[in-house]
Amino acid sequence: MDKWNKFDIFKIQILLMSILPEKYDKYIRFFRFVHKYWNTDIFSESDEQLQDIETQEDYDWDHSPQELVNDLKEMGPTYIKLGQLLSTRPDMLPQPYLDALANLQDDVDSVSYEEVEQLFREEIGDRISKAFKSFNPEPMASASIGQVHEAVLHSGEKVAVKIQRPGIRKHFVEDLETLMTLSEKAEKHSETARKFSLNSIIEELQYILLQELDYQKEAQNLKVLKENMKEFNYIYVPGIIPSYCSQRVLTMEFVDGQKVTSLSPFQLDSIPKKEIVDDLIKGYLKQIIVDGFAHADPHPGNVHITKDHKLGLMDLGMVARFDDEMQENILRLMIGLGNNDGNQVTDVLLSFSKYDEKNTDTDNFRRKVTRQIQENQYSHAKDLKTGRAILDINKIAIHQNIQLPVELTILGKILLNMDQIIAFLSPEHQLQETVKNYIEHLMRERMVKDLKSGHVLETLLESKELAENMPKRLNRITENLADNKFKISVDAIDERRFILALQKVANRITTGLVVAALILGAALMMRVPTEWTIIGYPGLAILLFIFAASIGFYLVYQILFKDEEEKHE
Repeated sequence: MDKWNKFDIFKIQILLMSILPEKYDKYIRFFRFVHKYWNTDIFSESDEQLQDIETQEDYDWDHSPQELVNDLKEMGPTYIKLGQLLSTRPDMLPQPYLDALANLQDDVDSVSYEEVEQLFREEIGDRISKAFKSFNPEPMASASIGQVHEAVLHSGEKVAVKIQRPGIRKHFVEDLETLMTLSEKAEKHSETARKFSLNSIIEELQYILLQELDYQKEAQNLKVLKENMKEFNYIYVPGIIPSYCSQRVLTMEFVDGQKVTSLSPFQLDSIPKKEIVDDLIKGYLKQIIVDGFAHADPHPGNVHITKDHKLGLMDLGMVARFDDEMQENILRLMIGLGNNDGNQVTDVLLSFSKYDEKNTDTDNFRRKVTRQIQENQYSHAKDLKTGRAILDINKIAIHQNIQLPVELTILGKILLNMDQIIAFLSPEHQLQETVKNYIEHLMRERMVKDLKSGHVLETLLESKELAENMPKRLNRITENLADNKFKISVDAIDERRFILALQKVANRITTGLVVAALILGAALMMRVPTEWTIIGYPGLAILLFIFAASIGFYLVYQILFKDEEEKHE
């Protein structure tokens, strides 16, 4: 990895001074953070062993993972979100830092009840005391974007009310503008920034944050996911209260339960673990492969066990969308993973990735992917790391100069979080068997979905037209064959250029024969006595020899130089 030397630092400082004065502090603060870590071995890729380090004790780091976490917290909520995003990039950071960033949470003070009351009235147009029978002024949870309060509707239904922090959108937008500007400049001056597509990472962060800041979109996401998951008995998605939802206020059914990973051994024994895990796996496979709409952040804090033993999925601010083509590719990928078929997985990955065929060692990529997949064979849930395997495959691809689609990183992150939950709930669960069986069911689902789509009607119409015209076309073909009029036109080469090339070859062969004949004739005429001589030799013979030699040299010049130029053209 290219390091930033003193000259690089000077260039960046000059660039920073060109930024608007009122934003100078933000840029300086960011630059100090980047400079602190950029020149360390944290981001080094020169030694691939760093990528395989599992614990902090395996290496003497310049800055510990916890130090990086603390620095991001000091930078503010935008950078905390950036750290959480980087936790899914094993191609950029060693394992101890990924683990530290994955657990990165923002510790912020709660907003006062007076501010909550004012914002609710601005957004909903009503007082809290009028909207709810009771409202707890102390938040249940508080984060950088908003905080959640417990409340009771006049109907007696318990609800959770998420209130966005006043002014947080402006704060995020300003920080994102800073990051976007500096990432663009970094890609112009740093090969490493270009290799890791730093600007694309910031663009993804911007998209995620702007989605999370719009509670109306989250309300819609909850509505869609609740409908999609209604067939699963052990998955619960809270419904929304539309009359009390806006861009900065979200009111939903109260999830009465606790974080899934906080269950005691006694509680674990009292719940149907296998059925819950089966529904969790099937539910997310359906979201990704059938619906193309998935809860993108199922970390343990967003998945709670309710009192009636259901998995409550919360925080739908971040969702992933997969188009039809990507759903097909992921389905094929999951079939390959379920069968531990490294060749099939590699074929699928290469089919939707970007790479230079001439400069990419696909055989080496195939070998490494196969080895990665075989490590998971016959593993139980406690040992199986499907999400980590997919993220590691992405790391392998980057080192082989193969660019996989961003959807694969999102898939890896989703599965990584699921792995943690499944390993906690049912360590001995035969995960691959569940995946394999449900994939067969999903294939049937996709076939039904395709039959219901408009593409089938279009195909039927085309088939009808083909059936109607087929007899007439077959008659015409057989008549032409019988009359010896059947012709096939092959547009594989440029016929004119091909004929010209043949003509050039024939002309040169003829010219060569003529030159050879002239030289042979001149040699024979040397023996014929004549009064006209040139430097003591018969004059006509010398002239014929000079003429033949000139043509020969010109022909050699054409072959050696002119033909080469035409080849490059």
